[in-house]
Amino acid sequence: MVTRGAGREAGSGGGFHRAGPMESRVLRAAAAVVLVLALALPGLRAADFDPYRVLGLGRTAGAADIKKAYKRLAREWHPDKNKDPGAEDKFIQISKAYEILSNEEKRANFDRYGDVGENQGYSQHQHRQFHHFHEGFYFDESFFHFPFNSERRDSSDEKYLLHFSHYMHEIVPDSFKKPYLIKITSDWCFSCIHIEPVWKEVVQELEALGVGIGVVHAGYERRLAHHLGAHSTPSILGLINGKISFFHNAVVRENLRQFVENLLPGNLVEKITDKNYVRFLSNWKKENKPHVLLFDHMPVVPLLYKLTAFAYRDYLSFGYVYVGLRGTEELSSQYNINVYSPTMMVFKEHIDKPADVVQARDMKKQLMDDFLSQNKFLMAPRLTNQKLFQELCPVKKSHRQRKYCVVLLTGEGDKFAKTYEAFVTFALANTRDTLRFVQVYSDRQQDFVDTFLMDDERYQGKSAMVILERRNNAGRVVYKILEDAWRGSEEDNFILLDLLDQLRTDAGLLSSDTILPDLNDELAPIFILRWIYSTLDYISDCWDSMFHNNWREMMPLLSLIFSALFILFGTVIVQAFSDSSDARDSPPPEKEEATAKSEKNDTSFSKENSRIPKKGFVEVTELTDVNYNSNLVRLRPGHMNVVLILSNPTKTSLLQKFALEVYTFTGSSSLHFSFLSLDKHREWLEYLLEFAQDAAPIPNQYDKHFLERDYTGYVLALNGHKKYFCLFKPHRSGEDGGNLGSCEDYDSSLHTGEARGKSCSPGAKSVKSKLHKLSLWMERLLEGSLQRFYIPSWPALD
Repeated sequence: MVTRGAGREAGSGGGFHRAGPMESRVLRAAAAVVLVLALALPGLRAADFDPYRVLGLGRTAGAADIKKAYKRLAREWHPDKNKDPGAEDKFIQISKAYEILSNEEKRANFDRYGDVGENQGYSQHQHRQFHHFHEGFYFDESFFHFPFNSERRDSSDEKYLLHFSHYMHEIVPDSFKKPYLIKITSDWCFSCIHIEPVWKEVVQELEALGVGIGVVHAGYERRLAHHLGAHSTPSILGLINGKISFFHNAVVRENLRQFVENLLPGNLVEKITDKNYVRFLSNWKKENKPHVLLFDHMPVVPLLYKLTAFAYRDYLSFGYVYVGLRGTEELSSQYNINVYSPTMMVFKEHIDKPADVVQARDMKKQLMDDFLSQNKFLMAPRLTNQKLFQELCPVKKSHRQRKYCVVLLTGEGDKFAKTYEAFVTFALANTRDTLRFVQVYSDRQQDFVDTFLMDDERYQGKSAMVILERRNNAGRVVYKILEDAWRGSEEDNFILLDLLDQLRTDAGLLSSDTILPDLNDELAPIFILRWIYSTLDYISDCWDSMFHNNWREMMPLLSLIFSALFILFGTVIVQAFSDSSDARDSPPPEKEEATAKSEKNDTSFSKENSRIPKKGFVEVTELTDVNYNSNLVRLRPGHMNVVLILSNPTKTSLLQKFALEVYTFTGSSSLHFSFLSLDKHREWLEYLLEFAQDAAPIPNQYDKHFLERDYTGYVLALNGHKKYFCLFKPHRSGEDGGNLGSCEDYDSSLHTGEARGKSCSPGAKSVKSKLHKLSLWMERLLEGSLQRFYIPSWPALD
């Protein structure tokens, strides 16, 4: 014992002091207490946890009662539904209790010894757990190390650990062949420790069936965990066809197994009976696939068979026959099925007898894979896409690995049925590893066929036979065509057989070469179907996210929805306020200082802005009693309405000329354009012109030419707020300056009847010339240099 102070008091040179009798007794008592506690902890923990009490059951409860109680309590205490702070711990106890009582061995151990067998034999080797330290003090270093370290706890998961690049480049592509079950774990995760026994048991079972297993450590692979959307540990998810689905139920064997089964598409395996087996097997021609039947005495399709069907769905179609079901007797009798052992049959071109059969009491995955990989294709399959062509007719790699494709170029329909049957019969009689027999429909693969036949008249409406060998992936092949059309006769068979025998010794018989185009994908769905499938998948994902994922996982979707709603309603609200401000009856109050300034410059607009048209046309509305108030009387300050005066005969021509003259000024939001019918509102116009007598004097009403005065072509710039207007008069031929100063000057010759006859008569000058130089007048209007004629109030337009 180290006691530096005691050493100094004794005056000795040493720094160590041996403990006295009292101190020794205290140390021995402390060590004994620690030892007793260490030995008693497992027993206390076992005695404290009673699975029967947790589930509320008696010792004689049956398996059905245990399962029923577990479902009820798990539903009540699930952390996603129960917000009680202790719900998670309670749910863990419920799952642990169910795990013990649902396992016969663990339940028996608990009934006998009070635990589940984890501490049996402890007294036999407890002396190995403690090491001697100093005088009689025993302890084990691992006693203070809790099992949260992943290296100690997850040693069995090391071979399943995933990294980001491994996941993206290997796991995701492989998920199109088999589903994956992935666990997200981390250090210092008590729930991760709790689910380990169930996880190991499920992994051992599902991996043997062909399910991929993966483990992601969130502490070391944060990028991958974030990519998968796992924001908490432990999390379990499924991956199939590159799509991720989260597991949301209690972590028990049955739930995990059902979760993997639910990942698979629902139409992988068709239930077959005496009524539909002929239709099912006859689809080989339409689908261009062999059809597989599994005969078994299980009422539901085994998971192993579903997983196998998913892996080979691109090559084979699968059906399941429940031999114990009434309605399958004829099917079992026809194919002589042993009802006591699972039997798998593959059918190709002929449905009356199987092409191959395998039977075993214990149908293992390896046995199924070997059987199906040897029967992936028909005896003479049709080339429906480029991928199938590359697989059936591989590229030559060496002189020893020569493989030839015998291609029948034929048509569809009953006319070519006999020819095709003869070709299939020949293929069945000549099964070699170096030969592959295929067919191509001429009308569906026109470019491919034309490369060989090149519009040869000998094969018009007939079948042709080609033997080819692929030389590279770029499409280069060497080939030979039978000189005569293929009819399937005895003579044709002998000719083809003789040619194939010669190819064994002389590969130079394939003397022609060419570059083949890629084949069309005949079975690809049309665009609208692909779009519908994608839409349904997206809706399904949104539905699953809404009802199963937690709020953190739903944040991207909710953010997108609320952003779209904000933009939509924000635009509507802004537009509504904008419209209401445009239709206000009275302008907002202005400061007195700004009023004086606007009086002087209310028509002074920026030329540069007004010269940028907003539209590709001029919007000109008719000024009527309906829109009179909004288009004139209640115009906002600074806004003006430019009104063209016209009559019915001159309406079309004047509006066209007017639009051309004012088009460059439509960029100003302060200008509005209208026209006024002289036939309807002559009195209103003459009332306004009375306030511009110095520029446009009105003749005496008793004058004989009073009703003949022509105002067509006049343009009024009306300021409704300030109650004034500017006037443009039509240009008179012979005047150099026109009437650019028409608001200020007026020719006195208008008083004479001769002048009136020249200027006022509609036929005296061209209609189009009336608006000559209107654009220059508009420039002066925007500058504010035109004379203004004020009126006390706007007259009614009626």
